[in-house]
Amino acid sequence: MRPEDTQRLRQAAVAFSQLLRSHDIPHAFHGDLLVALVARKPLCDEMACIVENGQRHAFRRVRDALVTSDDFRTVHSPWTNRLHVTYTDVIPAIEFEILPAGETGPRRLTSNTVMKIQGVPFLTVTEYVRAKLTSWIIRRLDLDAHDLMYVLGRYWNNVDANRIPESDMNVFVTENLEAAPPWAAIRRKYEM
Repeated sequence: MRPEDTQRLRQAAVAFSQLLRSHDIPHAFHGDLLVALVARKPLCDEMACIVENGQRHAFRRVRDALVTSDDFRTVHSPWTNRLHVTYTDVIPAIEFEILPAGETGPRRLTSNTVMKIQGVPFLTVTEYVRAKLTSWIIRRLDLDAHDLMYVLGRYWNNVDANRIPESDMNVFVTENLEAAPPWAAIRRKYEM
């Protein structure tokens, strides 16, 4: 994804969230948008929406919810098992990925795993760290490392160490020494 104006992405997230809420579909946003909003960065590199599965798969739930919308359209790639949504109310249009809950983030999106920032539902700090850490372990992208270090450095006291895979975090800290002090503080807090 090319860098986008953070407020345009927030506008797309708010509109998409309203649409999903009107269909009672639990969801939370994930990606660099969280860091961009709390850090007041003008540009953002990544936004995705995690959608909970229900009686039907998350992709089907999203496609069904968007049937009557003039502002959103979907592109499904069955061979890669990916679903992208395009918000067409702005020019240029904004595209973001739908991620099934459980594959990214927690399986259930509840008040224990979702928080609101500027009217947009996001994974809580702990779940954000957990999901970003998993992404970093798989992709080893600098963007994921930067986001993790930012959130750990500022919100370490909100991280539940019991939800973070310790071995993955130890690998991350070994390769990103800036994360060592907040991880040590979390470990002290939980007497690990």
